[in-house]
Amino acid sequence: MIQDLVAAASTGDDDAVYELARIAAADPTRLAAHLPELLDRGVLWPPTLFRAADREVVESIVGRVDAGVASSLELNHLLVVLAHTRSELAEAALRRWQETPPTFMDGLSVSSLGYARQGGWTVRPDGSRRELCGPVAYELVMREVPEVPDGPVCPWCASPLWTVLDLDTGAPEVRQALAHTGWSGRLRITTCFLCVNYTTLYADVTPDGGSSWSSRNQRPDYLRCSTEEPPPLLPVVGPPRSSPYLASAWDEGGSTLGGTPDWIQDAEYVDCAACGRPMDYLGLVGGADLGWGEGADYLFLHAACGLAAVSYQQS
Repeated sequence: MIQDLVAAASTGDDDAVYELARIAAADPTRLAAHLPELLDRGVLWPPTLFRAADREVVESIVGRVDAGVASSLELNHLLVVLAHTRSELAEAALRRWQETPPTFMDGLSVSSLGYARQGGWTVRPDGSRRELCGPVAYELVMREVPEVPDGPVCPWCASPLWTVLDLDTGAPEVRQALAHTGWSGRLRITTCFLCVNYTTLYADVTPDGGSSWSSRNQRPDYLRCSTEEPPPLLPVVGPPRSSPYLASAWDEGGSTLGGTPDWIQDAEYVDCAACGRPMDYLGLVGGADLGWGEGADYLFLHAACGLAAVSYQQS
């Protein structure tokens, strides 16, 4: 079956590509034996297909980049694929090209090592590798909550603030999912359900469950919105995902704590508004689970600065 999908994907069959991506999300190793053929056939997108790439495949991709590729689009795809393989060999190549950029990389909008974010990792100022995502994931299930009268409101549109997450690392599953963040204690994140559609919103958070509108939020000049009630729903931790890649920004039941994001648009890991460093990814809440129809809210945290963030993407 997978061989047929590979052949169909090479002809531009979007349904075949979608099915391969679905397989890669559930168990990347199922595609491992087929990755050389996908590479030879030029099927480089989505890059998540190559999560289980072995050393031979990574070496082949690095060799292609070193030899120079025909177009900047192909180069971009190959670098994103390398980032998603998350291998030491791929990391070494990205670091090498960062230190001594080949002339054919001059047209890239980001540095070679900047592509690491596409794969959910980055490099600290001291040069060590840092993971932006956790290796385990749990389904987030929506529970109805009563309306809180006279609660805090958005200073921009006066809508009641929405508690998009309220968890405690005292629970083993929460502690597992958030281990990569270094957070300990209760984590409650509030945001404006309406204004987050227009810009990333930050919240000051404390380990006792404190969450408040951050003074670092910057209102866009184009923002024009009226008051809107947030959904009377709070995500709670459900069963574990069999793979950290099974979040869905499209399907009902796709909201997930931990794991890696399912981006609707480009990968956009939020930078901390206090220190400028990349924030850790926490999970996503899909619009399909909120009765919103589409789109997803992506949750981030930088424990060292006590800042959480929510960003939004839609098709």
